[in-house]
Formats: sequence, C-alpha cells, structure tokens
Amino acid sequence: MKKGIAYGVGVGPGDPELMTLKACRLIRENDVIALPGKDPKETVAYKIAAAVVPELADKELVPVYMPMVMDRQVQRENHRKGAETIAKYLDQGKNVVYLTLGDSTVYCTFTYLQAILEEMGYETELVSGITSFCAAAARLGIPIVEWNEPMHVMPALHKLDRGLDQEGTCVLMKSGSHMKEVKDILRASGKEVQMVEDCGMASEKVYRSVEEIPDEAGYFSLIIAKDPKEEK
Repeated sequence: MKKGIAYGVGVGPGDPELMTLKACRLIRENDVIALPGKDPKETVAYKIAAAVVPELADKELVPVYMPMVMDRQVQRENHRKGAETIAKYLDQGKNVVYLTLGDSTVYCTFTYLQAILEEMGYETELVSGITSFCAAAARLGIPIVEWNEPMHVMPALHKLDRGLDQEGTCVLMKSGSHMKEVKDILRASGKEVQMVEDCGMASEKVYRSVEEIPDEAGYFSLIIAKDPKEEK
C-alpha cells in the first residue's frame, strides 16, 4: 500500500480571508486533518479554517498536543509522539493535513514533526501561508523594508539579555509574556515601534508606539521596529 503524505499547511495569521486557495483545497480533498492542541475545534487554526471551509467540521480531526515548555528533552519527546500519531494514518495510505497559524516555515511546530517523519521514511510537503509579520505590516499601513534595508525576524524571548542594535527593520515575535522587558529594549534601541496584537482576529489591537503597548499582552503580539527616517 502506498503511504500517505503529511502536509504542513499555513492558514495565515488570523483573518480567514487571508487563507490561500491551496490550503482550502487540501482541506477539502483530504479526510484527516491534524491540529496543534488537545481539542482540535478549540484551536485558533481550526477556527480560522472552519470559517472558510465549513466542511472541516466533518473531517477526522486529530489532536497533536505539544505544550510549550523550555525543556528540550520534553520537547523532543512530544515531537516524537506527534510524529507517531500522524504516521499511523500515513501507514493506512491516508494523507494528513496539519494546520498551522501563519506560514508553515516560520517558527512552526510542524517542521519538527516533518524532520522526524522524513527520518521514518514518510513523504512530507510544506504549504506556505501569509506570515503574521506581513499581515501586521499591511494592517499598520507600512512597508516592512524599502530599498536596501535588511530585515531581522526573531523571537523576542531570546533577545532579553541583548540589545536591539541590528540595522534595518526588526520583527519581534513571541513577545507577549515578557513585554515589559521587551519594551525596555525597544526604548533603548531608538527605533520607531508599532505592534499588532491578534492580527486579523476579532480581538485585534493596534499600538503605534512603545508607550502605547501594555506591559502585559497576548501571545500573538507582533512588533515591527524600524530605523527612524533620515531627514531629507
């Protein structure tokens, strides 16, 4: 029997209208949909996709629970369990479509499963989605980069012990739980700062300066910090 293919499919940042046609097609064409969480229908990825592809509710929904912990050994064990869960369906000749927020190549849990599945001999495919930082920039009405500016995308959590001295635009993700410390770094950087929380969702909030940003913010908080425009 030919084994199934595991697809890592980005569903975009939050606005259902930003899902790609390919993501919608893969959901419609396949019966097994995996989602990152204990209860698939409670995941953000499910709620985004179901708004565009209502038949998702009738699919076989597979929970792949990988709690956010800092212990690398525990992470590896959870990734292995998730890959083995998906492999059971692939062995039956069924494709598995794993839905993930944003893009499937940016800080995506599926890429850990992908590596394990490929080691096990299974075929995988990544399907791109609109990234959170592109959607946030569009919501703010600003370009992320212009002309010859570089861009740096980083998890804010790992910048807490360093300054933000990179030239160009810095995109800070995963910053909500340590926002107070992140704000201190942003102030010291001299950059022009804006943030979108829950971009594209009903709970979306926009902040136009460091001072507007609250000390406590949600997990889906994305900061764009740009060098000040030079005087002409």
